[in-house]
Amino acid sequence: MPSLKDLKNKIASVKNTRKITKAMQMVSAAKLRRAQEAAEAARPYAERMNAVMAGLSASVGTSASAPRLLAGTGKDQVHLLVVMTAERGLCGGFNSTIARLARVKANELLAQGKTVKILTVGKKGREQLRRDLEANMIGHVDLSDVKRVGYANAQGIAREVLTRFEAGEFDVATIFYNRFQSVISQVPTAQQIIPAKFEGATTSALYDYEPSEEAILADLLPRGVATQIFTALLENGASEQGARMSAMDNATRNAGDMIKKYTTIYNRSRQAAITKELIEIISGAEAL
Repeated sequence: MPSLKDLKNKIASVKNTRKITKAMQMVSAAKLRRAQEAAEAARPYAERMNAVMAGLSASVGTSASAPRLLAGTGKDQVHLLVVMTAERGLCGGFNSTIARLARVKANELLAQGKTVKILTVGKKGREQLRRDLEANMIGHVDLSDVKRVGYANAQGIAREVLTRFEAGEFDVATIFYNRFQSVISQVPTAQQIIPAKFEGATTSALYDYEPSEEAILADLLPRGVATQIFTALLENGASEQGARMSAMDNATRNAGDMIKKYTTIYNRSRQAAITKELIEIISGAEAL
C-alpha cells in the first residue's frame, strides 16, 4: 500500500497532466475548425478539376500523343509511395493507420517482385516505416517549420515527384493520407496520381478545345498532381487535429478517473490511519 505522501504526490501529478491534456484538447479544437474549413473549401475545386481532366483524358484515351503523365511509362515495375503523416504524435492512431496502409501496399508489391521506393512527408511516418522498410526510403520532406500548410508546400512536393518521374525513377506513384470525415472518423486513403486516374471519365465530347486536348492536358496534369497533393495535405491536417482532439479528450477523462481512484484510496488510507491512532489512544487510556 503506497504511503499517504506518495498518494498525494500521484494525485497532484495526474491533476497537472489533466491540465495539459485539457489545454491540448482546446488548442486542437480551435485548429480543427480552421483545418476543416480549409479542407472542405478545397474539395469543390479538386472535384471540378478532376471532372474537367476526366473529360479531357477520355477524349485523348491511350493515343500515342497522350501526355506521359496520363499514359504512363508503359511499365508497372517501380512504384513510388508518397506517405504523408504528421510531424508530431499524441493524435491517437492517426499516424499509424497511414503507415500501416503504406506498409501493407509496399509488402504486397515486394511480394510481386516489384521495386518499391518511399518518399515520406512528416516525421512520424518516416519513424514508423524505417523500422522494416528503411532500405526502400529515398527521401523525406520536412514540414516541421510550417505552421499552416499552403499550396506552395504541395507544389514543392509535386515538383520533387515530377522530377523523379521525368528522370525515369519510377513508373507508378501513389499518395497515402487520411481523409477527414469527422472528429472520430478519419479514413486511410491510397490514391494513385501517376499515371493520372480520374473518376467519372466520359467519352462524350461536349466541347471543342483550342489548342488540342493533348496540349491542354500536358499543361494541366502537373497542376493536377500538385492539386491532389495539396488536397491530401489539407485532409491530413483536419484529420490530425480531429484525432488529436479526440485523443486528448480521452486522456483528460482517463486522468479524471485516475484522480477519483487515487483520491478514494487516499481517503480510505487516511481514515484507516486516524482510526488506528484512536484505537491506540483508547487502548492506552484503558491500560491506565
